[in-house]
Amino acid sequence: MKGILGRKVGMTEVFSTDGKLIPVTVISVEPNVVTQIKTVEKDGYDAIQVGAFDKKDKASSKPEMGHAKKANTSPKRFLKEIRGVNTQEYTLGQVLSADVFKSGDTVDVTGTSKGKGFQGVIKRWNQSRGPETHGSTYHRRVGSLGTMRPMRVLKGKKLPGHMGHETITIQNLMIVDVDTENKYILVSGNVPGAKNSFVFIKEAVKGSKGTPAVTLVTYEETVNEGTTEEVNEVVLNETSEEDAVENNEEVTETEEVATEEVADETPAAEETTENEEVSE
Repeated sequence: MKGILGRKVGMTEVFSTDGKLIPVTVISVEPNVVTQIKTVEKDGYDAIQVGAFDKKDKASSKPEMGHAKKANTSPKRFLKEIRGVNTQEYTLGQVLSADVFKSGDTVDVTGTSKGKGFQGVIKRWNQSRGPETHGSTYHRRVGSLGTMRPMRVLKGKKLPGHMGHETITIQNLMIVDVDTENKYILVSGNVPGAKNSFVFIKEAVKGSKGTPAVTLVTYEETVNEGTTEEVNEVVLNETSEEDAVENNEEVTETEEVATEEVADETPAAEETTENEEVSE
């Protein structure tokens, strides 16, 4: 079993190279620190405790600061225990990053759902309401509480109460992309919790353990080397060179035309000289 702690950023959508639109949840994954290692000999079971997201010392208690000091780290806001791991592969104070998972892995994501406050049975349990008119005074009430006997409300009766703010796990979600440089993981679909709430990503306990990795479409811009001014100078220089070449060609053509004209006039001058000698 492997897992990592993160913070839900929000939802967006990405496109695969085969043209599919995939709704994803962006989960920010800061470096996770192994704050405790539990063993069968000492604690009765094997597990590791990981922590993420630093907490100020003035907001931490002395036991929290002492617990973090053993791992040579600062107090953490989010601590979670991961069971079913080989404790020999981990050391106290080890740092885990987003590359624990890879694209195509199937995971379960656990988070705390949004709190809705105190709600009635219609919103909380999706019950139907009573008649709105014709003198009915029973609109959004609970309804029958059971039979005459045993003269008490039976256990499990759906009643008004606190709605939401529960630990929810969404199973068999796919890892779409893992970016260790920008420290985030894209998970297909939605995960429980509000924005900036803590979530726990762990290896799927049932269902498919992996699917073919998805190749996403990238939108990277190709930037030419050099600034815009340098590019403009290069273009101007190329233009001036072309103009110079054209001017040289025009000058050469003019000289050729002038040479031809002079060549045409020279025989006429020689004929005139010969005629003058004959007349003498």
